[in-house]
Amino acid sequence: MKPIEIAKDIYDVGVTDWNIRDFHGYSTYLGTTYNAFLILDEKIVLIDTVKKEFADQYLDHIAQVIDPKKIDIVISNHTEMDHSGSLPRVMHRIGEDKPVICSKMGLKNLSLHYRQKFNYKDVENGEMLSIGKRTLNFLETRMLHWPDSMFTYIKEDGILISSDAFGQHYAGWQKFDDQIGDAIMAHAKKYFANILLLYSPKILKLVETVTEAGLNIRMICPDHGILWRKDPKKIINAYVEWSRQVPRKKALVIYDTMWHSTEKMAEAIADGLISEGIDTTVMHLRKWHRSDIMTEVLDAGALIVGSPTLNNGLFPTVADFLTYMKGLKPKNKIAGAFGSYGWSGESVKFIQQELESMKFDVMEPGIRIQYAPDPEGIKSCTEFGKQIGQKLKAPTP
Repeated sequence: MKPIEIAKDIYDVGVTDWNIRDFHGYSTYLGTTYNAFLILDEKIVLIDTVKKEFADQYLDHIAQVIDPKKIDIVISNHTEMDHSGSLPRVMHRIGEDKPVICSKMGLKNLSLHYRQKFNYKDVENGEMLSIGKRTLNFLETRMLHWPDSMFTYIKEDGILISSDAFGQHYAGWQKFDDQIGDAIMAHAKKYFANILLLYSPKILKLVETVTEAGLNIRMICPDHGILWRKDPKKIINAYVEWSRQVPRKKALVIYDTMWHSTEKMAEAIADGLISEGIDTTVMHLRKWHRSDIMTEVLDAGALIVGSPTLNNGLFPTVADFLTYMKGLKPKNKIAGAFGSYGWSGESVKFIQQELESMKFDVMEPGIRIQYAPDPEGIKSCTEFGKQIGQKLKAPTP
């Protein structure tokens, strides 16, 4: 897509990655964008670069607006390579003596990653920079989601360049929230659940800080996906809601199976949950991508995880998912474990240990069935589902 003027003399010169389908184990089935912004003022400023593979297209987008050599300042809000990968190419093109503004941790990370002595200028949290008619305000957002992360706020336009916050992995013809409507919220939720969930306490504090600072945010421009110009408060409010992690009366039965025995148990547990009026989804780990499951985990009140025993341990897909979920630190869940086995049967114990380590309210004991479940085994699974459903419906103490 060609550069777009998002406000007077401010351009999105980023690129669209239509074909990426995996981003660090996160399924990006609609691709993504690497947004970057060019401000024309007395000082010409470039905010963020793009993934290395797209450097030529990116430089061409800049050249459609202005000769890249006229750029006076480069700002790096975030060191991750999808936003800094083409920095060496850009600096070679515009002049390696031009200042590269970043956070203090950004200076350290860029220096270590690229091993090139660019003219780095680190800024303090809240520091201002006049570029002519406009003033840039730098806001440190450490661990949202890297130690170096920061926002750049364009004061006179009310535009917040928000790095990886408020983004989505989405590539389409639409550039703004008013063009795509509510359909973008599912992508924003998935992005939050898989990238920012573990930083929920920091997000709540950041929103409070921004509110207290009285920033007049009229547009939010993340580095991935669409830009929020019609209703930027919508995504801010969504982040607050998601960060609070208030569980719904919703249950996920997440499992894998070898010879369908654990699958039969999963379906019986789901029957018990549904009989209690619980919004229930059964998710086979080789049919659902783990990043899509995590999106559903975000507001689920109960997680029931099942695995057959393989080589005295967990089935690989179950171990993979538990590791992935544990790193994202979801909270406020009721949980349970189940599984079938042939002769040793350790899987349920290992699942319970993992769920307990995540500080979930784990129902004990879990359900273990040797080989295929008989009618009594199915009945016990259904009852297990009912018990979890009843606990999920009970008033919060």
